[in-house]
Amino acid sequence: MKKVVTKKANPLIELKNLVKIYGEGETAAEVLHGISLKINQGEMVAIMGTSGSGKSTLMNILGTLDHLSSGDYFFAGKKIDDYKPEQLARLRNREIGFVFQSFNLLPRLTVEKNIERPMLYGQVPKTERQARINNVLEKVGLLDKKDKYPLKLSGGQQQRVALARALVMQPNLILADEPTGALDSKTATMVMNELKHINQDTGTTIVIITHDERVASFAQRTIHLQDGKICS
Repeated sequence: MKKVVTKKANPLIELKNLVKIYGEGETAAEVLHGISLKINQGEMVAIMGTSGSGKSTLMNILGTLDHLSSGDYFFAGKKIDDYKPEQLARLRNREIGFVFQSFNLLPRLTVEKNIERPMLYGQVPKTERQARINNVLEKVGLLDKKDKYPLKLSGGQQQRVALARALVMQPNLILADEPTGALDSKTATMVMNELKHINQDTGTTIVIITHDERVASFAQRTIHLQDGKICS
């Protein structure tokens, strides 16, 4: 118990005066204006905003898919905004799991092979890969679907496979970008409950990017963005 409390007291993510500018000179557009925030290990946080608020840009920076223009980004206490591309790729593979609205599953690979791919990049030993695949599929209730192809599954099942893939490298952080955007309300609730259970059972930090208040209500805390700034 003591270990969990100490872990949750430490920020997994810390941004200090983050600025993102696209373009140069007269065409330069500042999208994020001095964002400062902390997200603790074990939190489930929603980042909300309308289209153009900067939430997708912020997610890309949190996931190291884009670079900040100025400011500081600390991940697990380490300043990473000056990491080299290969260091960022390693960080993404080992520490960050991604869940996207469009699932991003490879249709020609089975569920099992889709989930295995991050482990191939991460050089997880073959003897360990099958056990991890079974474990994450059991977590999302799809162990009996591992030999199926994505297009043979429902939208909710595909999103749960994407969630299993995000979990398989045992990351510290899951970034979910509009994870229910392509789902009906009943299936969306099921997926959000799945995310909540994972957060509670494993202590994995989860950050959800959404415009939907119903989705945000599953989080412990909501950060509102407007015009590239945190407004609440």
